[in-house]
Amino acid sequence: MADIFPFRAYRYNSERVSLANVLTQPYDKITPAMQQRYARTSPYNLIPVEKGQLSPADSPTDNVYTRAERTLEQWIREGILVRDSAPGIYVYSQEYTVPGGTERRTRTGFIALGRVEDYGHGVVFRHEHTLTGPKADRLELLRHTRTHTGQLFMLYTDPQRRVDTLLAGAPSSNPVEARDEYGVVHRLRPVFAPGVIAEVQRAMADQKLVIADGHHRYETAIAYRDECRSKDPRRDPDASYEKVMMTFINTRSEGLLILPTHRVIAGVTNFAPAAFRRNMAAIFEQQTWPFEDSTTRAGALEAFRSELAARGQVGPAIGMYTGREFVLFWLKAGADLAVLLSDVPPALHQLDVVLLHRLLFDQGLGITAAAVAAGKHVTYERDIAVALAAVDEGKAQASFLLNPIGVEKTTEIALSGQVLPQKSTDFYPKLLSGITLYRME
Repeated sequence: MADIFPFRAYRYNSERVSLANVLTQPYDKITPAMQQRYARTSPYNLIPVEKGQLSPADSPTDNVYTRAERTLEQWIREGILVRDSAPGIYVYSQEYTVPGGTERRTRTGFIALGRVEDYGHGVVFRHEHTLTGPKADRLELLRHTRTHTGQLFMLYTDPQRRVDTLLAGAPSSNPVEARDEYGVVHRLRPVFAPGVIAEVQRAMADQKLVIADGHHRYETAIAYRDECRSKDPRRDPDASYEKVMMTFINTRSEGLLILPTHRVIAGVTNFAPAAFRRNMAAIFEQQTWPFEDSTTRAGALEAFRSELAARGQVGPAIGMYTGREFVLFWLKAGADLAVLLSDVPPALHQLDVVLLHRLLFDQGLGITAAAVAAGKHVTYERDIAVALAAVDEGKAQASFLLNPIGVEKTTEIALSGQVLPQKSTDFYPKLLSGITLYRME
């Protein structure tokens, strides 16, 4: 069962700061340029805590982790961060424009604490593997600050939308909002009513949770919990380290969106598009849209994108752009995936991202899973225009273009105990860091 708890969040004092100036994107989405921009925006921007800047003068007593610790404590003393007087849960909505279009959507969930569960307990499920480096960084930060600043994005499934209904009618106080750099409007509405909170806890008790975003942070919370348990002879099940801050979103919620993450390749020895296509002809049907100039390119792109989406409705479909043509790959009727993907769980055989990496990349181009994990040859782009431009500008040899994986397929795979390749899902928009903080005091 999923144990959900209200908490007394630390929040930015809106009388002292403008929220839009102090909140950040999640740490793993912050580029060096964003890091510098956040630091210039406000002396109270979360950036020195969320992702501090390294210095050549760093030492064991003065480094990004110790500075984060001192900064948080100073802001609390100065009243920049203030702790709510009563435990609550926090309705969190995000109004956004769908990338590449004009449609406006709103996604709504709620922030509360969730019990830190081992994956084997059958309560929390992952859908992707993690890397050692980011977890080591987040664990060291947590040891110093004892504070969770970023949100874990957790999916649950409630077709009757019981929790959504409870929170929609719940009394609240002092709602706040902020618009981020992508034009997303983030709204937070605290709910302190004990009766409503108890109803939400009961409604969530039978839920299984799937991590949408935040796998590294969740596994950091497990590691920190285990460290604290080893030092605490009481082993109190209600200790603060047994819980972590989460944002819960119903898979049946309006506004839930997953974007595809496209792949861009570079530095592949002897890459020749025509030869590559011939090598893949035994496995994949192919259709091409060649073009001669910018005018015919626009028409080719439109036709290609339409067919990519249509093919994706009935099975795996993968696009390729070489700078001279668009190519669409889809499986031949006789392709035996049980043989081609003999070491891959059958539940993953029909995923285009799996076919891309295992067949087109590994078998067709020699880009192995180890090379991808080491950051060789493959980079990732959410924006299809950026992926195409990398090829046009000579920065890449080709881009491979994908349809998004649906929410239901993502949760189905996770609940079955399987995991997707990294960068298979891109839940949009991201949950802001600093909108609530959970300090383990």
